Amino acid sequence: MKKALALILALVMVMSLAACGGNPSNEASKAPEGTGSSAPAESKTPEQPTGGDVANKDKPLVWFNRQPSNSSTGELDMTALNFNKDTYYVGFDANQGAELQGQMILDYITAHIDAIDRNGDGIIGYVLAIGDIGHNDSVARTRGVRKALTTGIEENGAIKSDAVGTNVDGSATAVQDGKLTINGKDYTVRELASQEMKNSAGATWDAATAGNAINTWTASFGDQIDIVASNNDGMGMAMFNAWSKANNVPTFGYDANADAVAAIADGYGGTISQHADVQAYLTLRVLRNALDGVDIDTGIGTADDAGNVLSDDVYRYDDSKRSYYALNVAVTAENYNDFMDATKPYAPVANQLSADSHPTKNVWLNIYNSADNFLSATYQPLLQNYDDLLNLKVEYIGGDGQTEANITNRLSNPSQYDAFAINMVKTDNAASYTGLLNQ
Repeated sequence: MKKALALILALVMVMSLAACGGNPSNEASKAPEGTGSSAPAESKTPEQPTGGDVANKDKPLVWFNRQPSNSSTGELDMTALNFNKDTYYVGFDANQGAELQGQMILDYITAHIDAIDRNGDGIIGYVLAIGDIGHNDSVARTRGVRKALTTGIEENGAIKSDAVGTNVDGSATAVQDGKLTINGKDYTVRELASQEMKNSAGATWDAATAGNAINTWTASFGDQIDIVASNNDGMGMAMFNAWSKANNVPTFGYDANADAVAAIADGYGGTISQHADVQAYLTLRVLRNALDGVDIDTGIGTADDAGNVLSDDVYRYDDSKRSYYALNVAVTAENYNDFMDATKPYAPVANQLSADSHPTKNVWLNIYNSADNFLSATYQPLLQNYDDLLNLKVEYIGGDGQTEANITNRLSNPSQYDAFAINMVKTDNAASYTGLLNQ
């Protein structure tokens, strides 16, 4: 009887120990209620990013600012855009922005026609700074200006975007003399000169080269230049400061850089905001959503748990291209005060995420050229504001604007990162990066 009683007591103790969770390791592996699956053996905290737990080829990837594409034809590199299920592109609507820039210049000419034709020859002459002849955005902007001013020539269904060199006599084959009728008077519009602004080291969108170009052009035919147009504000401001400001010649750029917006008060004709604040947010938000395993539209088209959400008048998504595009806004003398702070986060998406629900992750991000005015002075400061709000620890890499190797050589250990945001030197070179992630 005593033996039986002892046995019963021993069994009761064992059952009691099991009920109280006497084995901590078993308790840690239990599935949360309602999940139907086991939780990770080791819970992750904001101080423990999981960069090495996922194959590099499967980690979230965002291409931004330069869409993977053939620099000669503009055909998108769908292999790069579909690198994995969490790969996307973030940029802006290049065609919409290009048409907006051309229309902005045309509207200015129309409103100021009495002062535009400086030498009274009946020809409205303009010069054009081309950023990169192989860049889709640059091509679109060149076409937008030529379309609005009726100087474009179509070839295979698209306006030519080649640089013409000098064209003072109107004989270039890449453009034609345009015609505008304003207040009942006919004017000829002529692209007097255009060139790709590439420096001797090979960097494109080069402001110093643009400043040198305007000095060369004005030495030869300065009195014929009535408008200065540029594919971006970096080059536009270089030409404005070198010549057109002192000569009261309206200059138009693109990007709404802080110095260009401020210069509108001093005669800079206008610029285009590509909603860098929305682009920078989308660049990191898409990564955040992929890392959290939530619907990609979270905090974009639908509000997140902090209330962040974008309205459909500031962006669009093209599912077939896996691409998010911010929409553009013209910045002129009428509204430039609203754009003076180019690095301020966009208010509807400036709410802090909870670190408990959205633990810190490591992101590798590169800027193709640390000297690029828009990317370094506007885009990166915006990214640095949003990375804190989205609980992302971002390592920023600045390239030289000339070679991919200058950037890829610094991605020697991708396993320490949870996600990647890539801004290529050339749009053709996506494989330079995906090749590293595939290793």
